[in-house]
Amino acid sequence: MRQQSLLEIIPDGAPRLVRSDPRTVGTTTRVRHRGQRAGWLRAAVLGANDGIVSVASVAIGVIASGAPTSFVLTAAIAALVAGAMAMAAGEYVSVSSQRDTERADLKQERDELRAHPEGERRELAAIYVNRGLSTELADKVADALTASDALGAHARDELGLAAILARPVQAAVYSALSFTAGAILPILACILVPNGARTPAVVASALFALVALGIAGARAGGAPMLRAAIRVGVGGGLAMAVTAEVGHLVGGIAL
Repeated sequence: MRQQSLLEIIPDGAPRLVRSDPRTVGTTTRVRHRGQRAGWLRAAVLGANDGIVSVASVAIGVIASGAPTSFVLTAAIAALVAGAMAMAAGEYVSVSSQRDTERADLKQERDELRAHPEGERRELAAIYVNRGLSTELADKVADALTASDALGAHARDELGLAAILARPVQAAVYSALSFTAGAILPILACILVPNGARTPAVVASALFALVALGIAGARAGGAPMLRAAIRVGVGGGLAMAVTAEVGHLVGGIAL
């Protein structure tokens, strides 16, 4: 028997039957939201953006100081390695702290469920009442969820914790890799472009990468692409301009 859609089959002149697509379960269409991408998307965009801006700014600042090519490449590669390690270490420490807090909250909630099960059930029902359910329905929902997975229900609806706890090692690796990926383009521009055109090449490659990153991140997250491209492009351009000016000033001082 073929699956029916949300529209009834109506005589001629009325809307035609629209068949369900593969994402339809029964008569309910499952819609894919982009909110679940926020975590990894933030880490990827942040790491790549930092890699582009940091290494390009260092390279431009050293070039503006009048340093030779070997110094520029040394500084750029050192900035890549230091930045990638700093991103990895920072993400690991930050996400580890988040995971420790989540584990502590879960332990406290587990102890409270063991000591005061009825009070925790009423607390869960009150949460659903505040969200718009009737008292009777909220009690039924709280009873069902408590019977199936009390800790999971409280973690999700009371504490607001995700189904998967934070992963420090994964966050550190992704941050380091995204930083490295972003930093490679300015370094390639330093290597491949002749000395006289090196600064414009680094600036152009970095701005191109920043705009592309902004568009890709906005598209993945369902946000306006033009606004994101302008935001990251202008921010990165200002960072490089300030660094170039500082490099020029420092290079003019006899140390």
